[in-house]
Amino acid sequence: MTTSRLQPAGWLSWWKTHRKVWLPPLLGIAGFLLFWQLSASLGLTRLPGPLSLWTNERTRELLLYPFYDRGGLDKGLFWQTVASLGRVAQGYSLAAIVGIGVGIAVGLNASLNRALDPLFQFLRMVAPLAWVPIALVLFQKNQPAAIFVIFITAVWPILINTAEGVRQIPQDYRNVALVLQISRWRFFTKILLPSALPYIFTGLRISIGLAWLAIIAAEIVMSGIVGIGFFIWDAYQQNYVSDIVLAVVWIGGVGLLLDRLMAWLQSRISPGQ
Repeated sequence: MTTSRLQPAGWLSWWKTHRKVWLPPLLGIAGFLLFWQLSASLGLTRLPGPLSLWTNERTRELLLYPFYDRGGLDKGLFWQTVASLGRVAQGYSLAAIVGIGVGIAVGLNASLNRALDPLFQFLRMVAPLAWVPIALVLFQKNQPAAIFVIFITAVWPILINTAEGVRQIPQDYRNVALVLQISRWRFFTKILLPSALPYIFTGLRISIGLAWLAIIAAEIVMSGIVGIGFFIWDAYQQNYVSDIVLAVVWIGGVGLLLDRLMAWLQSRISPGQ
């Protein structure tokens, strides 16, 4: 009895402490949703309002039953997302390995940096969709082509930020390493990596968002594969507009979770940065 009486007071105390943090974003989201719903109700936009996610029977079923699997491409949002995240994990992991490795090499060698930096800056400006036909020509299959598009989109922020982090290592640290004649491995683990880690994580956080954007773009134009991007394109072709709105909300939520996951990993691996 005592515990149940204290719970409302505990929530009230928590709200008084954190309301300045939570109230502005909650009001901002509520205002946006209200404006969106009013615009749809008054006919100012052809997009259905947020209430359609519940009032539309088909979209409501997608929202309530994300785990259904009827075979083929007829799967719930959970399985569509899992398929997309699997491709993202492969392309992003490859981008992290190559980006960090090449970034360290470029950051340590000024001549190599001058030779390759124009090429890196040129390639990173190419939009993900532009890589899709090239990837399809190279690999002839949707799955490896999608992974390549993720890799080529996500690698540049990691590479460039890693190289910058290595270049920002204080010269005093380098001088001490030369005087003490420490091994390359100790220099890498004790000086280079700790100094460059904040820059590396900046690149990793930027790239995880780009990787998620890239797979959505790639799947939209690569027909016949399970994934949230193709789900959106298929819904558009069948004029299921509420399904598209639901998928967009779903994509944004997954992207936010990926960013928060990367922030959590940074706090565990590099606390205090």
